[in-house]
Amino acid sequence: MKEPWSIKIRARECAATGEPFEAGQKIRAAIFPDPESSGYLRKDFALDAWESREEKEPPFSTWITTYEPPVLEEKVEDVVDQDPESLLRKMVEEDEAHTENVRYILAVMLERQKLLRETDTQEVPTGKLRVYEHRKTGDVFIIKDPQIPLSDVDKVQAEVKQMLDPDPEPEAEVKPESEDPKEAVEVPDESKDEEE
Repeated sequence: MKEPWSIKIRARECAATGEPFEAGQKIRAAIFPDPESSGYLRKDFALDAWESREEKEPPFSTWITTYEPPVLEEKVEDVVDQDPESLLRKMVEEDEAHTENVRYILAVMLERQKLLRETDTQEVPTGKLRVYEHRKTGDVFIIKDPQIPLSDVDKVQAEVKQMLDPDPEPEAEVKPESEDPKEAVEVPDESKDEEE
């Protein structure tokens, strides 16, 4: 059975009223089980419409976020095509089981770079799902937490580094001091230039 990992796009209008959202408006994002598949549907609501909605189906995950209109970014041809975000998007879309560890490490890297924020964690029969929201676009990533053993974190990080930079310069190996694999994830140096 294919797992429901995917990217959920933020809506431009309220799912209940059809009213368009305004920039800066606080909205309620909700992920619901999709009755037509084993996946999930995202619906966005104005706060008052959420409280008065007629359907009372409990969401899988919900949080309050700020609506920002989508920004169309020009694609620069000389940009490296395997940055952490584009690699994560590609792997989530391909949904290959052998990339679960890498997807999780990429999501944690992007969270550390303040591009993603974790909005929820849900236990499901197949494990733990982490729900991340992209801070700029509002896209939602549902990532399975593979519970990587601390002894394997270095190996997975090396695999991620190899994917992002196939010809790296040699550097000194640093051992993680944390017992939590999420805290042991290293962020690439270029993230220091990112705005907070």
